[in-house]
Amino acid sequence: MVNINSIHDVGTQLPRECTFSPNDWHVLSAFWYPILIADELSDKPLSVKLLDVKLVIYRAGGKIVVARDLCFHRGAPLSKGWVENDEIVCPYHGFRYSCEGICTAVPAHPDAKISPKLKLITYPVIERYGLIWTSLAGGEENIPDFSGWDDPDYVNVLPPSFDIAGSAGRQLEGFLDVSHFAYVHTATFGDRSNTEVPQYKVTRNGNQLFADYWSTVSNYGKGQENPAPEGFMWLRAFRVFAPFAASLTVHFPNDGKLMILNCASPVSARYTRLFCPISRNFDKTIPAEDTIRFNLQVFQEDREMVESQTPEDLPLDLMAEAHIPADRTSIAYRQLLTELGLGRDYTS
Repeated sequence: MVNINSIHDVGTQLPRECTFSPNDWHVLSAFWYPILIADELSDKPLSVKLLDVKLVIYRAGGKIVVARDLCFHRGAPLSKGWVENDEIVCPYHGFRYSCEGICTAVPAHPDAKISPKLKLITYPVIERYGLIWTSLAGGEENIPDFSGWDDPDYVNVLPPSFDIAGSAGRQLEGFLDVSHFAYVHTATFGDRSNTEVPQYKVTRNGNQLFADYWSTVSNYGKGQENPAPEGFMWLRAFRVFAPFAASLTVHFPNDGKLMILNCASPVSARYTRLFCPISRNFDKTIPAEDTIRFNLQVFQEDREMVESQTPEDLPLDLMAEAHIPADRTSIAYRQLLTELGLGRDYTS
């Protein structure tokens, strides 16, 4: 006999072998994260992981379903099953579940009444910027703004997701770092002869940070034609959406704008899946493959550093690491994470 109460309790329990502290997991579970590129999803169930929770995701009945990847009968993963007549079928004993997660059939006892409480743990879903988002605690929608994606004057490019054996906090902080260009990105756009970081300010509004950074560091890739006039001042406008997302708008010559949304989705405390929608209002005929190739190279340069940093955790105690004036955005970011309620020894 199925213990309905134990099934209900699973929705509020920490995942097995959780890599986060209980407090940090509950804080982070209230936020929304991308878990899959929408075009990769069909009616075939897929397995993904978020905050150590194993999820199944599939299309059925004209909607996207995200649920705990678990049939409560004998613990089989539904991601190994299939969708039939808009229902997901467990591969072990054929239990069927509707789009709402309600069990509709137990083949071994076709005439038995099924308790309406026998259902999957499902999660809210939003499709935006070509990505599928969810929140484990069903918190208030807090998906980052990314205006270029829906602007008809912009072209959109969505690189494949990019896995990093490092923490989401370290990855996001690296995205905000303006002093590493000349050393980490020398093969793509950095310049070892242009290392100085001019002064800049960081402001805050609620759980968001804003930083406008002006410099002469070009954003054109190595080997690309650079039509920028000599001495052109590049504006990189950062906007941070706690806990693990940030946008960057790079202002090119002739009112060109390149918008990048960096979403570090925490698979676990020390494993991150990066999603990065890109929009621009210039060079609209350049093949998407060229943009993807360039950005994957940038991601790879950053990944090598993030995966080798010590400690692997992002220290929220500001005394744990040294800081320089160029780090003011990352300092404000660490302070913001602390105010969200994450522990000072937080494993991001």
